[in-house]
Amino acid sequence: MFEKILIANRGEIALRILRACKELGIKTVAVHSQIDRNLKHVRLADESVCIGPNPSPESYLNIPRIISAMEITDSMAVHPGYGFLAENADFAEQVQKSGFTFIGPSADVIRLMGDKVSAIKAMKKAGVPTVPGSNGPLPDDAEVCLKHGRDIGYPVIIKAAAGGGGRGMRVVQTESALMNSIRVTKAEALAGFGDDTVYMEKYLQNPRHVEVQVMSDGQGSAVHFGDRDCSLQRRHQKVLEEAPAPGIDEEARQKTYDACVNACIEIGYRGAGTFEFLYEDGHFYFIEMNTRIQVEHPVTEMISGVDLIKEQIRVCSGEKLTLKQEDIVLKGHAFECRINAEDPKTFMPCPGTVNQFHAPGGLGVRVDSHLYSGYPVPPNYDSMIAKVITYGDTRSEALARMRSALDELVVDGIRTNIPLQQDLVRDSGFAEGGVNIHYLEKKLGL
Repeated sequence: MFEKILIANRGEIALRILRACKELGIKTVAVHSQIDRNLKHVRLADESVCIGPNPSPESYLNIPRIISAMEITDSMAVHPGYGFLAENADFAEQVQKSGFTFIGPSADVIRLMGDKVSAIKAMKKAGVPTVPGSNGPLPDDAEVCLKHGRDIGYPVIIKAAAGGGGRGMRVVQTESALMNSIRVTKAEALAGFGDDTVYMEKYLQNPRHVEVQVMSDGQGSAVHFGDRDCSLQRRHQKVLEEAPAPGIDEEARQKTYDACVNACIEIGYRGAGTFEFLYEDGHFYFIEMNTRIQVEHPVTEMISGVDLIKEQIRVCSGEKLTLKQEDIVLKGHAFECRINAEDPKTFMPCPGTVNQFHAPGGLGVRVDSHLYSGYPVPPNYDSMIAKVITYGDTRSEALARMRSALDELVVDGIRTNIPLQQDLVRDSGFAEGGVNIHYLEKKLGL
């Protein structure tokens, strides 16, 4: 086991990692930008190192500075959390070359799954269900592209191989619009990702976003922890998640679980990971794999009783996975609401000082947050400031607890999206379960 871990992140996920390390008896190093010197995890860590000015490229995205911080503190490993460098293969590679351990998969696996074309090929080989598509990059030959479109059937979607987070994609409704859409998407992909490789897939009209949590030791063992429904999204950004996903065909669910576990073993995956799918008409369709811990991992922890961060650290330290699939018993239901420092109507970020912060409590209520009264929310980073998670024996009980928890939550001094979340957990359509990925935007009139 590692003696000391450097946490290369900030906010609630950095605090979450620090807590897991404390339970494992591991010393921690917090790196931070100048403006983040008073973050809660920085105050609680055994050591802290300022790695630069406030802009992310000069601090949290600055690989040489993070590795230098590891060297001067004698850290053994780095935990990247999510965002920033968590899925950066070059970072993982440089960490390894410098003699440290990256808490995550190898650089080669990150590259494999980070490129959507190679990821789909790997998933097909492992038996994971995928969306009908071009099965590779689109060539410059117009006739080949047009044939793909006819074979798949319209509408189709053109996606950048190096894209992600909802960027680098374009829906095409008719054959006449196809070639121009390909040209525009290629140009955007080159400008945004430095790679103009694009591919084509069937555009599913009203799917749900369902993902499967896995853990693998890279030594031939892997397990799954069930699924999550992340369909409430705005502009491809998740707003509210739950586990398990309601109303899923059980046969399709179990087959997909087995395929995900098999894929982990096939590609030599190590650590925590998430297979993301579109689900429509009883079928799962793979879209991408996130090679890191997810923002919404707490809902899975609540229904499984397993600390995913601690398991992730264990397997990345070289330990074999001790959990067997039969050991993982999923029960009850959990929800997570992301609390953002933003206007609940315009969604514009609203940084500023939190005059008062009061977290809700009670049976089945968990709050992951780095906030405290007097904390200045900076304008430099993502606007998420807290996650409210509730658990219940049934979906309705967990939802009732979430309604109460949101009503108890106080974040005074800045505007937040709490009113939006309060509205969502009282929405009759959401209460029934199984809404699709367009539901929230239609509700908001977007």
